[in-house]
Formats: sequence, C-alpha cells, structure tokens
Amino acid sequence: MADPLTDGRGAVAEAGGVRFSTWSSCAERMWVCLFDESGDRETQRIEMRRAEHGVFEAFVDGIGPGARYGLRTDGRYDPENGFWHDPDKLLMDPYALEIDRPYRLDPRLCARRGQGGDTAGLMPKATVPEPMAPLARTAPLFRNGGLIYEASVRGLTMLHPDIPPEIRGTVAALGHPVIVEHLKKLGVDAIELMPVTAWIDDLHLPALGLSNVWGYNPVSLMALDPRLAPGGVAELRRSVKTLREAGIGVILDLVFNHTGESDVNGPTLCFRGLDNLAYYRHLPGDPVVLANDTGCGNTIATQHPEVHRMILDTLRHFVTNCGVDGFRFDLAPVLGRDHRGFDPAALFFREIEQDAVLSDRVLIAEPWDIGPGGYHLGNFPSHFLEWNDRFRDDVRRFWRGDEATLPALATRLAGSSDVFGRNGHGYTRSVNFIAAHDGMTLADLTAYEHKHNEANGEQNRDGHDENLSWNNGMEGETRDEKVIAARERDVRALLATLFMSRGTIMLTAGDEFGRTQKGNNNAYAQDNGNTWLDWKNCNRDLAAYAAALAGFRKTSRILHETGLLAGKRIEGASHPDVEWLDPRGRPMEEASWNDARNRRLTMLLSAGEAGRVAILVNGDRRQTVFNLPAANWRIVAASSGQELRLEEETVAIVPGRSVMVLAER
Repeated sequence: MADPLTDGRGAVAEAGGVRFSTWSSCAERMWVCLFDESGDRETQRIEMRRAEHGVFEAFVDGIGPGARYGLRTDGRYDPENGFWHDPDKLLMDPYALEIDRPYRLDPRLCARRGQGGDTAGLMPKATVPEPMAPLARTAPLFRNGGLIYEASVRGLTMLHPDIPPEIRGTVAALGHPVIVEHLKKLGVDAIELMPVTAWIDDLHLPALGLSNVWGYNPVSLMALDPRLAPGGVAELRRSVKTLREAGIGVILDLVFNHTGESDVNGPTLCFRGLDNLAYYRHLPGDPVVLANDTGCGNTIATQHPEVHRMILDTLRHFVTNCGVDGFRFDLAPVLGRDHRGFDPAALFFREIEQDAVLSDRVLIAEPWDIGPGGYHLGNFPSHFLEWNDRFRDDVRRFWRGDEATLPALATRLAGSSDVFGRNGHGYTRSVNFIAAHDGMTLADLTAYEHKHNEANGEQNRDGHDENLSWNNGMEGETRDEKVIAARERDVRALLATLFMSRGTIMLTAGDEFGRTQKGNNNAYAQDNGNTWLDWKNCNRDLAAYAAALAGFRKTSRILHETGLLAGKRIEGASHPDVEWLDPRGRPMEEASWNDARNRRLTMLLSAGEAGRVAILVNGDRRQTVFNLPAANWRIVAASSGQELRLEEETVAIVPGRSVMVLAER
C-alpha cells in the first residue's frame, strides 16, 4: 500500500517486501542497490521497471524497514548538454526519510564518468523507514505576534553543562528539561530550528580544515542529518512533542532554493545524476549554465511539476510525521521564481494555501534572493510572514546614532505599515529582528565596527562589509569597565526596542545573554566555540532583563496584537491606538519629526480596557525628562539597568541611550 503522503515515491514497506519508486524523465535505466547492515557492501542490484510518466519502480521481496539502499542510473552522459547519467555514481533517493551516515565531501564524488570509480563507499545509504502512524491533527501553537527563538541545534546544546554529553548537539537535547525551562522563562512561543535536514560541506571548506555547521547546503530534503538526529524522524517527533507539551511550537528552517551539488564542478549525489535538466534551473536555452539566483552554484527548479510535488510532500511529511508548527523558507523568492522572475501568485503559494495538511501552518519567507529583481519584502502572499530587514537596519541605524532616523524607527515600532499596509491590508506580517544567524550577534553589534572573519580562511573577504554596527570607542574585547557598561546599555536598549515592537519578533539563541562570535559575521563554518553558546559564562543579569521584557510582552495584549497602528480611536476606547509624543508630553509636530538630530519620543499605545503602555525612547546621550499624560503609571522595564522611579506621577527621567517602558496601573 502506497504512503498517502508521498503517493508511493521513495521506499515503502509492504507485505512481503519493499516497493521502490523514483522519477526521471531522461534516465534510460535505473537500479535500486541494496547494502548489508553496515551499509558498506553492495549485496544486490535490482533493475527498476519504467512505468508511466517517467516513474521507475521495483518491488523487492524479503526485505523490510531498516534495509539500506541507494540508486544508480545509466543513460546519456553529456554534461555539455545537461546529461549526467553515470552508473558508477551511487545516488541518494530524493524521498529518503532517513540516511545511515552524514554526507562527506570527496573529490571522487565530483569526478567525470569513467574517472572516479564507484562512489558507493563515499555515500550515505538511505534506510527503508519504519511505518509510522500519522500524528493527530492539531493547530499550530504559534500565532502572528509571538516570539520566535532562532537556534542551531548544535550551537544551542553543545556546551550546556546540564545536558548529558551523549545527547549534546542533537535534536534530542531540545527536549531536555533545562532547554525547555530556558525557553519557557524567556516566553518563547516557537523555536525556529536552523536546517536539520542532511547537508554536505561547501566545496572550498575541506581544504581550509573547516566544516559547515549551519546546514544551509542540503542534499536530502526530507532526511534528517544523522549528526543532529541520530534517532531519525522518531527523535524529532519526540522533541517536538515535549516542546508542544510545554506550550512551545517548532518551526523548521528549510532550504528549497539550492542543493550541495553546487555548480558543474560539484559532486553528483542525487538530483544531478537522476535528471539534471529537470531538478535545476538553467539559463534560458542553455542546458549547461545553471541559474545561480542563490549564490550557491545552482537553483532548484521549483516550478517543475515533479520538484514542486517533492517540496509539498516534504512539508506534509514534517507536519504529519513530526508535528511541526510551520516553516521558514530560506531565499524564499526561489519558490515563486522561474526564468521570467518572481511571481507572488505562483502555483506553489496557491497550493500551499489550499492544502489540507499545510493551509494552517506558520509560513515565514526570507523575502530575497540574489537573482534579477530578487528583493521582495512585502510582496509575498498574505498567509506568509516575512523577515523584515528594514526593521533590522533602521533600528541599528538609530541606535548607532545616525541622524534623521527617528521617523523610520517609529514606523518600524508600529509594524512597518509602509511595507505591509499595501493593498489595504490592516495587519502586519513583519518578523522583526535585529540580529539573526547570518551577521553579527546582538552583542557584537555594539562591540565591533568592522567584521572579523579571519577564522573563515578567506582573508576576511567573506560576509557583509556594512553591518551598521559600532564599538563604543574600542574595537573588540576589552577590560575597560566604562566601555563594557556602555555596550551592555546599548544591548539592553536594542532588546527593549525589539520586544516593544508590533509584529512577530525573533531573537537568535544566546542574544538574550550576550553571546559573541568575536566579530565574525559569517560564522557558518565555525563548528566550535565561536558558534556554540557559552552557558557557563552567560550574562545572567542580561538574561533576566530579557526574560522580564518577554514576560511583559506575553501578558500585554497591546504588544502582541498585529493590527497596523493608525492613530485612530478604537471602538470602546477613550484613546487612539497609538499616540506619538515629544518629551514634553505633547503630540509630535512636523518640525520634531523632521529634526535630523531629534532622537527622543514616546510611543503611547492603547487597547481600550487593557490600559495603556508608554514606550519612552531616548537615543540621545544626555538624560531627558519625559512628561506623560495623567494616569497612574508604573515602570515595567528600564534598559539603563539603573533602579529608577518616577519623579512625579507623570514625570520620568530617562537616562541617555535607553528605553523605559511604563504601564498604566
């Protein structure tokens, strides 16, 4: 009986044996190759029968779950015209759900036909999966307006002293009580896992003695990487269940834009050996030159019917078999791109919205790639949230001290209506963030004016040159207590700005307690202490401050609503939804907005009976007296780290370069 999720693709255990099914439009012959329990010795090679529509099938008697296998094809070998069939290349099943070992880059995987020998000894083997009962249908825990915690499984758990050594760096560690408790204390609504599906190192890394730790170089789109999930699908399923029981959803960061087969000089591992012309986009009319809208050597042909189907099947697998809340799509314009460009009405977006399994899932787009016209912030369909780099950059510019940045800061705090209010939409789809896995950490933004990527072995050429960062008078590590205090003050102000903003917010793991990568803004190849969180030496005071901000946000309806603020009185309320006040407590006038040196304002939010919240922003270096409307105010948080009180019932003295948050009692 075929797997209802994949309609029989891949390996499906049936009574008496296993049915294998794979697609290729151009292979002339295809075999399924069985291996012994070690996965090292090929024991049987069964030719598959060509069925309809390019599908190759074989039923193998006497085997079952746990059997190890790979694929081989033969046919035209003519790379200059896009054909790469080579029976010496063992290929991974695109529908493999589990593999027996990680991918390892070897020059023989890149060799041309007749030159490199049989690659079976260099390749992982797919494993026939155990039949798995689909999980009961449950709604996602995460909703727009919540807090997402972006994390690398390995980086988050490798150095935690309370996690048993045997599970550190694995998906199993995510379900350990110390991780769950940390996430709960921080008010996390969903943890977003950087890629956990199986990847291979980038072509240049082995020569540098480095390895890819982020995972954004995938080969298998469905199979988990054994380094992260030695227990396979069941391991992820258990950790998702544990996190859900604690009220925390799981979002998977998936890469459907390119694969680790890279350009024509890269390894042949799966898609290239099955059907290079179908699985990858090429320049129009040129079967040799791969489109490179990703900067990684190739671009997946997401609009091809077979590829389109495989991606949807992958998403359904992770929802139905693992119970995840949703997905973040890396370089997401590729999902709606063909040779003509990006189309927000592409078939993929329409089908995912109508799919019975996927329609209610959380969908997050990284809304840019490097292809022609590749920047599409605000252009994705209304059921997608979007990473908002405008928020990131405008907040950094303001706190760096750039002039004329106050109006942009206000727009970002209010939900970025200039981006998400198009076409009459009344709510924000913004994922607000200041730092992410890609770029400097939150603490490093305040300690390094320049990137420091020397450890990556590329003479500091890699990574973005402009980080909108500042160093508070001294580059990098220092023992100067005044500089250290200034940096922590700025980090606290950045955290307050993020937590008080309208929309979904995203915090990268460790930024709540001052993690550093020593100025490295492209630490993808640092599988070491540069990216592993230093739990022993974390800034506990900063972590407690972040938790306090999170706790207030979680309990304040005003802060996790997503309607765009319009400055209008809401029904049943005596105040507008937002008022912008100057330090005197008066409405901001045009002259104040246009004053390039003005760095002070109050954002006064109202939600009717829920009361009001006042967010006092002082980007000036001098302390400032802020006057508030008549009310019974209490200080909720002050980023300066000082013990503060109201001078009078409606007067607050806000230290320089800080944020104060007050709530109406």
